[in-house]
Amino acid sequence: MDGVGIIGAIIIGIVAGWIAEKVMRRNHGILTNLIVGVVGAFIGAFLAGMLGFDDYGFIGTLIVATLGAILLLFIVGMVRGRGSRV
Repeated sequence: MDGVGIIGAIIIGIVAGWIAEKVMRRNHGILTNLIVGVVGAFIGAFLAGMLGFDDYGFIGTLIVATLGAILLLFIVGMVRGRGSRV
C-alpha cells in the first residue's frame, strides 16, 4: 500500500475487508474487516509483485487488497472446515 498513507491504508483495509466479507458470505465486524483487509493487502501486494505489477494507485490498491482478503478468507475457511462457500 505504498503511496496511500496511513489513513488511506485504513480506509482501503476496511473497504477491502467488507467487500471480501460480502463475497465470501461471512459476517464480521469493522475491526475484523480492517484486519482482513490489511492482511489481504499484503498478500495481494506480494502476489501482484510476483506477477510484475508494481504501481496500482488508489483503485488498484483497493482491488489488490480485496483479492488478497478474499484469498485470505478462503484459506481460513478451508483450514476451519467451512469450505469456500462461493
